[in-house]
Amino acid sequence: MIIRWIVSLILNAVALIAVAQLFDSFHLEGFGTAVLASFILAILNIIVKPILVILTLPITIVTFGLFLIVINAITLMITQALIGSSFVIDGFGIAIIASVIISLITMILNSLVRDSVR
Repeated sequence: MIIRWIVSLILNAVALIAVAQLFDSFHLEGFGTAVLASFILAILNIIVKPILVILTLPITIVTFGLFLIVINAITLMITQALIGSSFVIDGFGIAIIASVIISLITMILNSLVRDSVR
């Protein structure tokens, strides 16, 4: 179980690096910063995200779940605020786009790793 979590952190770090390569307004200093950001995102997804989901449940229902993308962007912005100058996102719009792309890349990488483990 712990190995799956570590692999998930590394795959999420790879997704963060990929997004940093795609957009100039999404800056990440290196793989160590990406792993740290991945770890902080995991902690925020465990602690903060459920609270945000409950608080915004009515708007999430009205938008058929699309508001969860905004919640993911918020957790990404909190992560960059906690890390500091080695992880910079130049605006909330890029955070929304990045959160969608990170989710897609992570989903693809997780399916590839899961298929290769079987």
